[in-house]
Amino acid sequence: MKTNSYDRSQALFERATKVIPCGIYGHFSPAPLASPMSYPFYAASASGAHFTDIDGNDFIDYMCAYGPMVLGYRNKLIDDAVRKQIQKSGDLLGAPTPLMVDLAEMLVDMVPVAEWALFAKNGGDMTNYATMVARSATGRPKIVAIQGGYHGIAPWMQGGGHHGVIEADIADFIRIPWNDVAAFERVLAENPGRIAGFIATPYHHPTFEDSVLPAAGYWQRIESLCHRHGVVLIVDDVRCGFRHHLGGTNEYFGFKPDLICFCKAIGNGYPISAMVGTEALKAEAAKVFFTGSYWYQAAPMAAALACLTELRRIDAPKLMHEYGKKMTDGMVQIAKSYGYHLKVSGLPSMPYMRLTDDPSLMLHQRFCAACTERGAYFTSHHNWFMSVAHTDEDLARTLEIVDDAFATLARTQAPGERDDGALASGAPDAVPAPAADAAPASDAASTAAEATEEVR
Repeated sequence: MKTNSYDRSQALFERATKVIPCGIYGHFSPAPLASPMSYPFYAASASGAHFTDIDGNDFIDYMCAYGPMVLGYRNKLIDDAVRKQIQKSGDLLGAPTPLMVDLAEMLVDMVPVAEWALFAKNGGDMTNYATMVARSATGRPKIVAIQGGYHGIAPWMQGGGHHGVIEADIADFIRIPWNDVAAFERVLAENPGRIAGFIATPYHHPTFEDSVLPAAGYWQRIESLCHRHGVVLIVDDVRCGFRHHLGGTNEYFGFKPDLICFCKAIGNGYPISAMVGTEALKAEAAKVFFTGSYWYQAAPMAAALACLTELRRIDAPKLMHEYGKKMTDGMVQIAKSYGYHLKVSGLPSMPYMRLTDDPSLMLHQRFCAACTERGAYFTSHHNWFMSVAHTDEDLARTLEIVDDAFATLARTQAPGERDDGALASGAPDAVPAPAADAAPASDAASTAAEATEEVR
């Protein structure tokens, strides 16, 4: 099978490093990609579930721009709604447009816990705002979060050990293990009347590690503890939102938070995020001053209205779960036919996959790089995303690519053999990881993760 070359992409990256820190910064940085020379650095165009890089290579995109693409690139329905709004009255005006009210009403209608909504640009805007609302409502200083949980790029979100973060930034944030109710109980007992909020994603989806679903009864016990101790329960649904349940991923897992933060899929790539909450917190949300120059843009609100309407019309979570299940089941069987074990974690519309045969993770990195070189855009460090734009033809082509990639791996390495050699194309050393079926340690991945953590 033909593999890609990236001469133009690499030449442009060399230019970029002279005028842009890192060349490409943030979550699109090549730093965590292994081998980076197997990946495109710059896109030229996109349509449906595909994008084309500046070298003319076509990719079936399973990162979906790290989540915002849900209905397909250049979706006519969404883009027409944006054009109509701009042609009718513009985008950023001297005051909000009625679309802001329309969109808030739609979210209140769609999301069972929502009795109000407000909007910003990035997921991190909303998670930061949520902690401020929790503190305002309770008069308490401390927030409890999950070890390895990601909520944005503010200093408290990044945590200790990251450049530019000082001890004072994280002094009132307590991290506990995922799925550990007893740890939350201990924190409450050790900090009586001091905990303002508990924030977590609906299930644990860190980088460089397997995703982990909530244990039976976990969220119900956390919800009960929050109510008992007057703690605001915040769900960061930025990544999961509208991919698992149109009422919020908490509905999928059967619990009721006080605040939910959305972004990613809400606008199919147009810059908008949202927070919804209960009536009890509406007055406190009104008190907390939080704003931004572009938060009232009408065009992204038009995109969100069109996107949410279409997601609801077609029951998008069902379609994405079905596609993801067919793809991951197919990949597992292909891996097995070559003697490999491909572990799937998370939910089908947002799976994290990992070859367990090599504890160094280098084999899995080689596999993802080989698939990308053949036209299926996979990363080894982050969960993937399904969209409703992925087609049966995309699925068939993806499985062909996966088969060819495994055939290539099988010719160069026996299953179970540790890969201590350098990766193809001059990749940096891989992040070490524990043995099969154990989640790779996030501490060992911290350097690469700094370049990977997702801008919200």
